[in-house]
Amino acid sequence: MEIAEDLRAAVGDFVRQVRAYETMPPGQAGALGHLVREGPLSIADLARRERVKHQSMTRTVGLLESQGLVTLAPAEHDRRQMVVAVTGAGAARLGEQRQVRAGRIAEAMATLGAEERELVARIPAIIRKLTP
Repeated sequence: MEIAEDLRAAVGDFVRQVRAYETMPPGQAGALGHLVREGPLSIADLARRERVKHQSMTRTVGLLESQGLVTLAPAEHDRRQMVVAVTGAGAARLGEQRQVRAGRIAEAMATLGAEERELVARIPAIIRKLTP
């Protein structure tokens, strides 16, 4: 349990440090990330994936649409439902944000010794095994 707590704290600190370099709100980036990975989704599906209320996701999608980062269209199977799709500008904006964060991590990794960098290179696969 002690190791689990130490890992939780370290990952939390790491995430907070990296988030300081984000260029867009996390909710917007999260929604764009789902759309880039999974393709067009309904607002309800996005809300479920982000674990937020439908109304909150509707606001997030509205903000993304006003910036030209997503488009909205009626679903073919149910014209009452709206489907959200990422635009080229939205994918580019998300890519830029990811590059900024990855760049910051790379800068921090440059301060590590060779053995530590080799160990860090194994961490993503290990973390993925811990993620249900």
